[in-house]
Amino acid sequence: MTKPSILFVCLGNICRSPLAEAALRRRAAEADLDIEIDSVGTADYHVGRAPDPRAIAEAKRQGIDIGGYRGRQLAREDFARFDHILVMDEDNLADVRAMAPADSSAKIALLLDVVPGTAGRSVADPYHGSEADFAGTWKEVDAAAEALIAVLISERQG
Repeated sequence: MTKPSILFVCLGNICRSPLAEAALRRRAAEADLDIEIDSVGTADYHVGRAPDPRAIAEAKRQGIDIGGYRGRQLAREDFARFDHILVMDEDNLADVRAMAPADSSAKIALLLDVVPGTAGRSVADPYHGSEADFAGTWKEVDAAAEALIAVLISERQG
């Protein structure tokens, strides 16, 4: 079986998607699963930049250092490289679907679709909010990471 690959997508790749990446990296390590994990933005606003300081602080509160992450923009190659492209909200989902090459086999969906009872919901964007908003976003992306691990373990067991 090939190694699963998951890409998280938000607008700027400095708040939600790097937190989702961090949450899944930790959950995968705890479950001893080998997964390729990355995050991107649909826009180029923060390419090459570290995550928002509030995202770095929230990850640090969770015992995770994301200070070395760097923003990048979604690229055509990502549709071939990743099995799952999980998006934080409807606007970015529409952008991702519009960018997807016709021959892409990546499964594109909202991230919270994997969490029971939250299908169709967007991950709250904390960018214009407070540290408490970043903590709320962490709870959502960590719940999704936990659900993703359960799905991947189930798929692996076949």
